[in-house]
Amino acid sequence: MNRRQFLGSAFALPAAAVHSANPPAPEKPNLLVIMTDQQRSSALSCAGHEILKTPNLDRLAAQGALYRNAISPCPVCVPARTCILTGKSMSTTGVTKNEFAGDTEIDCGPSFDNLLAAAGYKTEYHGKYHAPYRMAKTYLNKVPYAGKRVPGAPSARQQYLDYLNRYAPARPLRPGEVMNERFERPYIPARLDPRYKGSIGESGEGQTFGWLQVPKEHSLAAYTVDQALEALDRLHGGPFSLTCSIGPPHPPFLNVSPYWGMYPDRDIPLPKNFHHDMTYSPYRDRAAHMRQYHVPENVQSGLSIYYGMVKEVDDNIGRLLRRLDERGLAANTLVVFMSDHGEMMGSHGMGSKMVFYKESAHVPLMMRFPGRIRPGTQIDEPVSTMDVFATVLDYLGVPTPQRESYNLRKPSPDFRVSEWAGENIPNFMVRTRDWKLIMAKTPTSRAQDALFNLKEDPYEMTNLLGAPADRARYRAQANEMKDRLLSFLDRAHSPQTSTVKERSLA
Repeated sequence: MNRRQFLGSAFALPAAAVHSANPPAPEKPNLLVIMTDQQRSSALSCAGHEILKTPNLDRLAAQGALYRNAISPCPVCVPARTCILTGKSMSTTGVTKNEFAGDTEIDCGPSFDNLLAAAGYKTEYHGKYHAPYRMAKTYLNKVPYAGKRVPGAPSARQQYLDYLNRYAPARPLRPGEVMNERFERPYIPARLDPRYKGSIGESGEGQTFGWLQVPKEHSLAAYTVDQALEALDRLHGGPFSLTCSIGPPHPPFLNVSPYWGMYPDRDIPLPKNFHHDMTYSPYRDRAAHMRQYHVPENVQSGLSIYYGMVKEVDDNIGRLLRRLDERGLAANTLVVFMSDHGEMMGSHGMGSKMVFYKESAHVPLMMRFPGRIRPGTQIDEPVSTMDVFATVLDYLGVPTPQRESYNLRKPSPDFRVSEWAGENIPNFMVRTRDWKLIMAKTPTSRAQDALFNLKEDPYEMTNLLGAPADRARYRAQANEMKDRLLSFLDRAHSPQTSTVKERSLA
């Protein structure tokens, strides 16, 4: 099978088994997109999590389709969100790092919301906007920027601080508390926090862990959903597209009450791959520098906070879905839930993202559309959140430009690709149902390539391209996966096609 033929290889599950024929509709359907940041695919009870409970998202999945093997197009915020909005790969957009969020000139769209606005939809976006800002200019609301300052746009952080100053004023520190610089409110540090006594953690927002002294009704998650609730009240006449982009469980890793301690540290099992010795791992050096994640009690503490953040998000999403019901909008609204990328949190002895292991690169994805998507559907074939672009435009009856995004209502290839920029590190991940290839983009890169048999090695601990004997044995499988990658790069007209072709995997 050659690269071109891979493009025609369809899912084993026919599209008709997932998506019902559209019944006549008296009015244009609406779109509600709910996105979290840094939520790994396993952080859902409907995904089989043994401790974490997410009843509202479980119910959403039960009423629609759950994509059990969805991947992020890039395991870092701005490139991933740009791919989701535009249906274009990172190779095509050229948005390769978070600094592009401050760019007001780069034209990598139009986004699906830009196209919906041009088709007469009322569009609003609330919460974390972390993509090139030019695409945000067609929303009816003035979208605040996240991160680097964007000329002419309001600051998301300052807006939230103004809100806190009004409804949850700051107070003096009490014994055991320190000040969180981002929220300007007290918190009690937990084990992974560099301010915790005896900590070996690193400094920075990504390493802030603890108990934030802010009432739950005024947390960042609650604040964001409150904005989306107000938007529903404005937009309910439709047709509308509303995005509610919730920052947690992205760092800082902070719980508000009652989520602090909801999942006690001692009850949390360590990740199955926590003790992985990282032999032949592409990320062995990265893990070696993350010593704070090599301590079992630290990882249990971090997971306790992370699960509490996800539970808080689920509770707030429940409020949003109930309002959709109360407004009589649920029957004619396509709801999409996803995250931009995942979080390692101790798996393979690492934290954060930016790697192609499943905890970082695999994400939740579910869609509900009564009468159009069959309830209780679970899809095991790999998909990408980049596919949301073509799928929602098709459901809403808006012409879809040809891009790397696949319409999930139709058969599509049996693999998906994730990308990451940089030198001497893995740059591509290719995922089928049972196999994963991780490889670098040039023949001279010093990165370790990797092949995993996911059916036999679901925790990705045995690199079949590691030992020389294995490399020879699995050469054919590795090159077959590489051919899939080359077909993707062909479709994206990527300039990296030739250098990837030249890299030997054995």
